[in-house]
Amino acid sequence: MAGKSNKGRNRKGTHGATTSSSQQVVSSDAPAKGNKTTLDSANIEANGVQPVSETTDAQLEVKEVETENSVNEPKQGDINLYPVSVKTQSGEKLELQLNPGDSVMDVRQFLLDAPETCFFTCYDLLLQTKDGSTHHLEDYNEISEVADITTGDCTLEMVAALYDDRSIRAHVHRTRDLLSLSTLHASLSTSLALQYDLSQSKASNSGDTVKTDVPELDGLGFMEDVSGSLGKLLSSSTREIKCVESIVFSTFNPPPSYRRLVGDLIYLDVVTVEGNKYCITGTTKMFYVNSSTGNVLDPRPSKATSESTTLIGLLQKISPKFKKAFREILERKASAHPFENVQSLLPPNSWLGLYPVPDHKRDAARAEDALTLSYGSELIGMQRDWNEELQSCREFPHTNLQERILRDRALYKVASDFVDAAVSGAVGVISRCIPPINPTDPECFHMYVHNNIFFSFAVDADLEHLSRKHQSVTNLNIEGIGSSTDSSEKVSNDVVQGDGGISKGESMGKPNDVVELTQVPAETQLAESEQATYASANNDLKGTKAYQEADVPGLYNLAMAIIDYRGHRVVAQSVLPGILQGDKSDSLLYGSVDYGKKICWNEDFHSKVLEAAKRLHLKEHTVLDGSGNVFKLAAPVECKGIVGSDDRHYLLDLMRATPRDANYSGPGSRFCILRPELITAFFQAEAAGKSVSKPEGNTDGASDSIKVAGAEEPDTTKVEKIEAAQECASTPIESSESEKIEFNPNVLTEFKLAGSQEEIAADEENVRRVSSYLANVVLPKFIQDLCTLEASPMDGQTFTEALHAHGINIRYIGKVAHGTKHLPHLWDLCSNEIVVRSAKHIIKDLLRDIEDHDLGPAIAHFLNCFFGSCQNVGGKVAANSMQSRTQKKYLQDHASLGKSSKGQARWKSKASARKPHSSYVSISSETIWSDLEEFAKLKYQFELPEDARLRVKKVSVLRNLCQKVGISIAARKYDFNAATPFQTSDILNLQPVVKHSVPVCSEAKNLVEMGKAQLSEGLLSEAFTLFSEAFSILQQVTGPMHREVANCCRYLAMVLYHAGDMAGAIMQQHKELIINERCLGLDHPDTAHSYGNMALFYHGLNQTELALRHMSRALLLLSLSSGPDHPDVAATFINVAMMYQDIGKMDTALRYLQEALKKNERLLGEEHIQTAVCYHALAIAFNCMGAFKLSHQHEKKTYDILVKQLGEEDSRTKDSQNWMKTFKMRELQMNVQKQKGQALNAASTQKAIDILKANPDLIQAFQAVAAAGGSSPSVNNSLNAAVLGETIPRGRGFDERAARAAAEIRKKAAAKGLSIRPQGLPAQALPPLTQLLNIINSGITPDANGSRAADVKKEANSEPSSAPAAADAKVGISSSSSSEQGQPPAGLGKGLTSLDSKKKKTKAENKS
Repeated sequence: MAGKSNKGRNRKGTHGATTSSSQQVVSSDAPAKGNKTTLDSANIEANGVQPVSETTDAQLEVKEVETENSVNEPKQGDINLYPVSVKTQSGEKLELQLNPGDSVMDVRQFLLDAPETCFFTCYDLLLQTKDGSTHHLEDYNEISEVADITTGDCTLEMVAALYDDRSIRAHVHRTRDLLSLSTLHASLSTSLALQYDLSQSKASNSGDTVKTDVPELDGLGFMEDVSGSLGKLLSSSTREIKCVESIVFSTFNPPPSYRRLVGDLIYLDVVTVEGNKYCITGTTKMFYVNSSTGNVLDPRPSKATSESTTLIGLLQKISPKFKKAFREILERKASAHPFENVQSLLPPNSWLGLYPVPDHKRDAARAEDALTLSYGSELIGMQRDWNEELQSCREFPHTNLQERILRDRALYKVASDFVDAAVSGAVGVISRCIPPINPTDPECFHMYVHNNIFFSFAVDADLEHLSRKHQSVTNLNIEGIGSSTDSSEKVSNDVVQGDGGISKGESMGKPNDVVELTQVPAETQLAESEQATYASANNDLKGTKAYQEADVPGLYNLAMAIIDYRGHRVVAQSVLPGILQGDKSDSLLYGSVDYGKKICWNEDFHSKVLEAAKRLHLKEHTVLDGSGNVFKLAAPVECKGIVGSDDRHYLLDLMRATPRDANYSGPGSRFCILRPELITAFFQAEAAGKSVSKPEGNTDGASDSIKVAGAEEPDTTKVEKIEAAQECASTPIESSESEKIEFNPNVLTEFKLAGSQEEIAADEENVRRVSSYLANVVLPKFIQDLCTLEASPMDGQTFTEALHAHGINIRYIGKVAHGTKHLPHLWDLCSNEIVVRSAKHIIKDLLRDIEDHDLGPAIAHFLNCFFGSCQNVGGKVAANSMQSRTQKKYLQDHASLGKSSKGQARWKSKASARKPHSSYVSISSETIWSDLEEFAKLKYQFELPEDARLRVKKVSVLRNLCQKVGISIAARKYDFNAATPFQTSDILNLQPVVKHSVPVCSEAKNLVEMGKAQLSEGLLSEAFTLFSEAFSILQQVTGPMHREVANCCRYLAMVLYHAGDMAGAIMQQHKELIINERCLGLDHPDTAHSYGNMALFYHGLNQTELALRHMSRALLLLSLSSGPDHPDVAATFINVAMMYQDIGKMDTALRYLQEALKKNERLLGEEHIQTAVCYHALAIAFNCMGAFKLSHQHEKKTYDILVKQLGEEDSRTKDSQNWMKTFKMRELQMNVQKQKGQALNAASTQKAIDILKANPDLIQAFQAVAAAGGSSPSVNNSLNAAVLGETIPRGRGFDERAARAAAEIRKKAAAKGLSIRPQGLPAQALPPLTQLLNIINSGITPDANGSRAADVKKEANSEPSSAPAAADAKVGISSSSSSEQGQPPAGLGKGLTSLDSKKKKTKAENKS
């Protein structure tokens, strides 16, 4: 929505908050070529918190970055805003900034969010133009279609419209929403900044010049007690402001017929805070208080004054307390960041709930909503035709940018609404609230239509073998078509099944025909069945996404979502037009419904599918049907092309939009297909001339089935192996320029291919090449990236995303684990993810069989078995029912017949007699962990270590498992050493987990990629323009609550940071943080990095106290997602240490640096570049304290590691060498001073001892330094080229590529004359440690009296022999050769250089 309200600027708000008219504009010091780029920070103070006057709307901020594009840049979205004044219903004036392309709906949205007009819901808009003509605006018009607002002097008037039944109810709902603060999602960062502002203003008012003491973080404490930090994640819910006791629909409703005729629509009972009861009549024109008392309606108005066109207007008249409280609410919402008021379309599930659980209070409004919106009682008129909406949005014109934005926005909105509706429908289906459309079929094959969405279960395929074996149902035509498919064949001749297209059935082991089925051992099929159904549904979703992105005109897909809830997987799809209206047997035009026995083909359809195939790199090829006829297809055989009754061409069942994975063959691997990301990467590699072929000697890629080449080799050979793979990749194929490689999706499958043997062999060869590219190039490269911290996933979710982004399927996770054995944090990450994924399947299996009343106890019991040590509660009664069941499933050691009882039990037939006890009580810790081990071996070829139960990171695994299954638990401290850590009361909720295909905006994606490229080149102003443009487009397409918008904000913050504009950077970073909290979750690693970046930016503004509070939060979040043992935690520790160092708290800084060093040495090895960063930081710290000898020693270690890893020629190695020289020189100067013969002052020794007594933690700090000082390096060949040249050590949270280029950016920016952030920081008073070192360093010769100080000094020095010369002299003695000392070496991290410049300041002061 490209509008921006100007109102906060130039008038008073009704709620009495005066507007400050100062408009602070932050310029990015980055004048773009021919492009004036200013940042309108709209009264946002440096810390990103909006003053009360700022409007409460997110969309108002849409044009946060106004870019006036020059004529020569037409491709940027040229959105110009024009002022239009609005006359409200209450007679006030406010001003909007509108763009002619805005729709009237956008204007209504702006007015809905403005505090002055938020409670008007029923009005018409009249537009009066300059020439005096008046236009009535229809909701779906664009303003430009009605009148030209570019001429200026246009006014909008809100004219009260008449209420009807629907709009008056909507008005009451809106009023209730406005009176509640539950829609406000305040971020901790906002409240921290507000508190800080408050304390600062108090200090300045009282004229208090004393610097507030910065509190010490308990960050190190978080890391020791991770489970204790669970309770700290959620802030207690915001205090509600009470405006009114209750507003409920009166029991006088509905109005009697004689009152309807005079306009009564609704009666409300209101109890005000003062305790007065009123009965209010809502008519078509207004609300008024009637004279009813008791049980008889008296419709006469009670007082002439008490009437108003809005409910809030009326309440303000009858209740003074309401008026005051409502103003407070508006002020509270206005003081929040606008993004905190916006609703997120698909918010993430929270795995933690408040503890203690808040009281459940009476709420009539909530009860009414729950009752009126139950299943089946929705008004028919409310049902939306999802398919028609989606397909007509897809047909929108998209020739220019503005049209594409409108189309993307419509698609995004419809798809999000569809997912929302699908989730509530699926919950209804699984809870059996919605009746099936084929009730006579077996329960597992039931299909459902609700709210115009088609639901069916992703069923275990083994169920239908059973039904075939046991009931000899041969006429159902089940051959390989599952669940919905086979029943649908009865419902509507081969077609419904297309609609419910539902992959489920495809889940068969070898579905071509019954004979083949019997050739595979039945047990094997059973074990793979559930995996296959889940996989086929996933693949169908991926295929649907791929075809949606190909976006071929005239070829349509259904909207689709997969919902996992209570152990069931439901597939939801929009209803294919005409499918439920009886027989349309000729509607299948393309593909096959019976696995290739009969194939349909149509010229027109084929041409569209062929067009899509070209975009998806699929090959046009020939196949044979059951009778030997040859067909030319450009899609997988089992896809179905259907013509709907709307005459659109639909393509369904796209399980295999990418080719088979040749590294996996044999039973159960039918749905092992390659990821689309891999195909893209492969073609990029081809284009780059690195055409990759199979390594020689491996004649059959599939021969070693699941064993991936070389993944088990020790790490030392990894790099050589990658190179070898790239060398043995043949020289670029000559023909690759002329004829592009395309993949035949039907090779290596059971379908019969036509065409010559050579052609089939060539097709297979192509698929094998891309599979071997995955195993021999992509996988080792990914493992190498992990080892060098190039990719640094923190938890299961980010790890999965990293794998997928590289085109690696999750089934390769075992290989990744083997490749990262030598790095403990990566090994933990992989093995924990495997454990969680295995546990997920076991708990789903358990939940499917559980009755509603046992859900809580069953989940608690499972978690106790998983994390505690729990015997089965049922004793011997059910001794091995569960055990044998899971073993049948995963271990395949039972005959298939034993499965039937289980399979049918899962579909809880209502009539079946219930067992006297529940199945869950029979499981114990032993059965669960043995099942986990078997499953991990079967699915991921991974042997869990013997001590896996002890080694899992309890909190991270609990978090990961709860997120994957949808469990919500109480946020309290759990004792994981207890036998049963969980109580039933700890299980708060079970939520559906969704996968969906909501489209993304490709336009903005491309702009962001271009921006990243410009940023890495150091072209700040160009990058700024591109990111701002992407931000603006995304705001219009998705609204602010979207991951991609957060991405843009992060890059904008980075650009502004490099351009030296801290306040602007903080503003953008604050937006990113709020979006991440809302869209990804409070404890997502990206949210943690947002807090870390906020802290660094605040630190840049010298607001160190605020910075440390953000760091504290970042550490808390990291401890939850990754646990304490992760390199990112060490990097954060270094940043915290820098902050303490800058405010002079050297003892605390040393503790953090020490901790970081220990972590890096343990996790990455003593020769990793990250370890060198720690040594360098310690050297700088000692330098600040004047301990130059220690500085030199630590810098020497840095230098040794860098020489080993990067060579002597690398710029960073040279920088380190320069630092060593600087420290050595300072040490020599100290010695010169010392030789001048300063006498030892006994008093100063005594003073030193007193300081030590007062600060015992100093002694620990010294001891820790000593312990680390003597560590011996060991060999580790990991490389990392991305560390020491950055602005911040490891630039956490920044995009890796951009981070690596940070040093170049600064150089290039300086060359272009861009302002670079000033380095100097104010000198602080000396802390006790520095005083101590000053005393110790005064050239002491120890005597009996000073022996304690000397001992400390020895420890500090870690070389007893040189103790007396510890670090030779006062901090303040200046260098004799200023030329050598003039500029500390650049490039070792700006945080570090800034310390050094601070050091020089101190010297200069002392000198003078």
